[in-house]
Amino acid sequence: MPRTPLPEEPENLERWLVSYADFITLLFAFFVVMYAISSINEGKYRVLSDSLVQAFREAPTSDRLVDLGRRHPELLDGSGRPIGKAQVHHVVAPAETERMKRVARDVWSAMAPLIEEGRVRVTQSARGLTVEINASVLFATGEAVLQPSSIAALTAVARVLAQVDNPIQIEGHTDNVPIRSPHYPSNWELSSARAGSVVRLFAEHGVAPARMVAIGYADNRPIDTNATPEGRARNRRVNILILHERKGEEQELDLAS
Repeated sequence: MPRTPLPEEPENLERWLVSYADFITLLFAFFVVMYAISSINEGKYRVLSDSLVQAFREAPTSDRLVDLGRRHPELLDGSGRPIGKAQVHHVVAPAETERMKRVARDVWSAMAPLIEEGRVRVTQSARGLTVEINASVLFATGEAVLQPSSIAALTAVARVLAQVDNPIQIEGHTDNVPIRSPHYPSNWELSSARAGSVVRLFAEHGVAPARMVAIGYADNRPIDTNATPEGRARNRRVNILILHERKGEEQELDLAS
């Protein structure tokens, strides 16, 4: 008798679901890993951003630091505070502001004739008090030796500054006309020497040398055009900056513990 053939099994048309399910599973795992990595990087970025904003804009208080740790516990261990150094920005106290106003009045009185002639300007800013003196008042052309007519006015200013403890910055500025002399090969040497002459006179009349610094900027910080004689004359100047008191301005905070 002939053998009866076995019935053929129907073709499984859903086998692709097995491969598709494996692919979806792997794809899901891949995105989970990518999301985890991106979340960590985002957290680090937020911590860095918050730290920079607080360091440059305002003093970070302990409450803000603790709050920063609470918002990013996955990255900040221990007390939840950022590790590193922070600067506490100087805030001018009302008493210091009043003292600077008194200094401004005294300097104004000492240089009143030159101020009226428009050859000296006294201004106040966030940094402190600035006394801008036209170089023609102090020095002969191409020289850094103080003229006798200017010594009396500068001596009066020195007596005022000797009574306060603020840091003092003396800046020498020139126009862009090159100078090549045996003493001053360029405007760098001339501007620095002029600032040094004023510092030396102040030191001789009671201003503590440790409070002062002399800087020469040559022609790199003009306040007027160098295209006209008037503008160049304005750029040839010496600035006396009486800076706000900075004691305790910067503090090193131990944020690692």
